[in-house]
Amino acid sequence: MGDFAAWLERFAQVSGPIGDLARDVAADPEWPAGPDVLDVYLDYLEADRGLDADSPAAETLRQAWEHYRQARR
Repeated sequence: MGDFAAWLERFAQVSGPIGDLARDVAADPEWPAGPDVLDVYLDYLEADRGLDADSPAAETLRQAWEHYRQARR
């Protein structure tokens, strides 16, 4: 599991979109293990789930990624 997924796992008990994303990622054995790059995860959502770049899940992923990047500084 990549660094982002490990970071996101901390939010699995949170209500709302980030918690939903955290639970989905934790339950998905196909979730990309790396590289730890936002576009890899967005591409996976689009290809695997048939979501477009403007979907609520993609927006939640972008927001979570930004928080992740800030936390790593």
